[in-house]
Amino acid sequence: MAWVVGANVLMGLLLIALGLVTLRTGWILPTARRHVTRPRLHGLGTLLTGTSLVLQSLFYFRILPSVSWEIRFFGGNAFLFAGLLLIAAGQLMAHRRGPHPDHTDPSGASARSRAV
Repeated sequence: MAWVVGANVLMGLLLIALGLVTLRTGWILPTARRHVTRPRLHGLGTLLTGTSLVLQSLFYFRILPSVSWEIRFFGGNAFLFAGLLLIAAGQLMAHRRGPHPDHTDPSGASARSRAV
């Protein structure tokens, strides 16, 4: 059973690293690029999911102080579920739309005056 939990730790650390890279640079794995519309939500969800996996494994190996099984079970699953919801939201939400064409940009020139 320890090798399964050890694999869980490795998967969690990989997800944490991918989440941090996505939050920092916006880079997403090539297999997921086509589906992700909000990289920051996807990165945060990946980070939460990885944190959940690592924390549950640290409780199993008794590295962290032991708490009741209910807190470990429901807390770990809440983190995991929240991360999965954020990953799904990052894929299902529509792309952000740019500013309305009649609005001015920070330089003060409107879109219509540049077109003329």
